[in-house]
Amino acid sequence: MVLQLGDQFPNFTVDTTIGKIDFHQWAGDSWVIFFSHPADFTPVCTTELSTVARMVPEFAKRNVKPIALSCDSAESHRQWIADIKEYGKLDDLTYPIIDDESRELAVKLNMLDKDEIGAEGLPLTCRAVFVIDSNKKLRLSLLYPATTGRNFSEILRVIDSLQLTDKKKVATPADWKQGDWCMVQPSVKEEDLPKMFPNGVTKVQLPSGKGYLRKTTI
Repeated sequence: MVLQLGDQFPNFTVDTTIGKIDFHQWAGDSWVIFFSHPADFTPVCTTELSTVARMVPEFAKRNVKPIALSCDSAESHRQWIADIKEYGKLDDLTYPIIDDESRELAVKLNMLDKDEIGAEGLPLTCRAVFVIDSNKKLRLSLLYPATTGRNFSEILRVIDSLQLTDKKKVATPADWKQGDWCMVQPSVKEEDLPKMFPNGVTKVQLPSGKGYLRKTTI
């Protein structure tokens, strides 16, 4: 399955470290960051899961639930959590890790890295990231190779952009972060600018003479 942005994210029932869940029911009306891992008891994955555990309060502020997947059993995950907590100096790991020992979900969601082969001679799960909104639509898809850890601050930044641009007729520029200026979407008419953007709009003068780059703060 190749998911496109805007597609309905499929539902599934799986075992996890918090018990069996129906994914859509578990997500409820929250956004979800769904991220996969090659295997338990591996170094990069341990750093990533501990990083996300520390960021849970920031995700919660944005109504986002994290959920991880690794191609090992839920029991293996529970044993691994002790290492993750020790490495990250954590009291707990509160989000679930999916049991995908069968690799069923990894295959279904096209999460495999064909260049990285595990001890069993099978492709490892890549470091996939799916951001799913409260309507269960896929809003972001990233595929990292198994050897490269993710930048979860960047993923949080993208969620900030997605949630802002859902509410306001703006787009966010390169390297934008929360609180920076934004660009007014080209579809917004000039006569609507004062009402929609009370903080004012600045037009950037460009050699083309076209006034398409309009900056504002929200």
